[in-house]
Amino acid sequence: MCACSLPAYAQNPNAAPAAQRRDEFFWLGEINKASAVINTEEGLLDRAVAPRIAAGLRTVLDAGNRPGGPRPNLVITFEPLLIEAAGVEATLLHAGRSSQDMLATVRAAILRDEMLRIATSLRRVNATILRLAEQHAATVVPNYTNGVAAQPNSYGHYLLGHLAGFERDAERLRQAFARLDHSPMGTTVLNGTSWPLNRDRMARYLGFPATVDNAYDAAQILSSEIPVEIGALTGSMALHIGAFIEDVMTQYSQPRPWILLREGDGNTYVSSAMPQKRNPGLLINVRTEASRVLSLGVGRSIMAHNITPGMNDPKVTSDNVAMTSAAVRMLDGFDRVLNAMVISPERALEELNLDWTASQEVADILMRDHRLPFRVGHHFASGIVDYARAHDIRPSDFPYAEAQRIYAETVRHEMHQEGSLPLSEAEFRAALDPVAIVRNRRTAGGPQPAEMARMIAATGQALAAQEGWIRERRERIDGALATLNADFARLGN
Repeated sequence: MCACSLPAYAQNPNAAPAAQRRDEFFWLGEINKASAVINTEEGLLDRAVAPRIAAGLRTVLDAGNRPGGPRPNLVITFEPLLIEAAGVEATLLHAGRSSQDMLATVRAAILRDEMLRIATSLRRVNATILRLAEQHAATVVPNYTNGVAAQPNSYGHYLLGHLAGFERDAERLRQAFARLDHSPMGTTVLNGTSWPLNRDRMARYLGFPATVDNAYDAAQILSSEIPVEIGALTGSMALHIGAFIEDVMTQYSQPRPWILLREGDGNTYVSSAMPQKRNPGLLINVRTEASRVLSLGVGRSIMAHNITPGMNDPKVTSDNVAMTSAAVRMLDGFDRVLNAMVISPERALEELNLDWTASQEVADILMRDHRLPFRVGHHFASGIVDYARAHDIRPSDFPYAEAQRIYAETVRHEMHQEGSLPLSEAEFRAALDPVAIVRNRRTAGGPQPAEMARMIAATGQALAAQEGWIRERRERIDGALATLNADFARLGN
């Protein structure tokens, strides 16, 4: 076990201990409170017995909230405690209810809280990436395709590219949350009940903006489908994080990388045998967590596969929360990675100038400014690279006379005519300058300063909207529960 491993809670400040979160026992209590208030006020529960039932329910909840107290997570184990506290008349609360719709509601409420935890951690990651992108808007580094250095780019632009993927994850999360955010309560088992239950009022008390429309769908289809969707959503985040980390790991393995992890705080650890090594423990841990998220997410699909509607296999709260908790740990760990990275612009520029990542610009300039067919310019640039590598010549040291010779030979071979290189020596050198290439891009969405400023501003607005979305939903749920508890308190008076 590496020295950089941290307890899950230490790695994940967004994850409160389980006892402080709203578990099955908590939501069974809220459902019972809401049933007591609504059914009493709408004449389905005798007002004469309501205070005694309410008092018994308080007894059960108070006992469960004490350290080590009983906190049953099933309707059939919760109800005996209520009968013991309030008498068998307490089962009058069960009018028109079933463990099917109650547990479907409990699980939806728990996953709703879990998705807001994921959204909070994802927003923190996005905010960190945006800050780093702004900080490194003018930092020029190599970018890679097929594992090979390809072109110079702004590191800030590279980060905004990754951020675009995470913003799509945030959008997917909001869409999935909207599908989850419906109350199954009152649908009973398959097709409802003869009791005239007020499903809309129940939904509002539990913080849901709407009810699941189809009673069969509520507990038989939707409650199996949602964990699978969350698994796909968290899997997308894991894929994005894994790709980023592998990019860093590839650079980190070089003798002189331009990305390192800041020493200390468990970011790296030493080898027991090789004193020179500083193993990137934080990167390894977060990559492992991303693999765990993918495994758990795919597991939701496997558990939901080839079973009849309504089976319990994919619905188990502990399994689904294991998946969402792993996603939060992964995101919080990734945020630590982002904050621990040390970028060396000087070393990145040195790497660029050691290779020919700017060679495409030569072909582009010849086509754009001198109307040379691109493939001819490409062959000319390729000829320069071949000659340079055969003679171990860096771009900054390439002899201008050789460039003139290779150009004349390329034009003669490709166009069957004579021609002189139309670039002066100064223009030829400037075409190979990685910083100038990035600065002079004209593509919308490119790394040039004006486009970077535009994208950074737009992303900042999107993050503010994301924060508002999280806050509004948390306030709605907390406000609904506060109203429920105030109304329930009056039952005993």
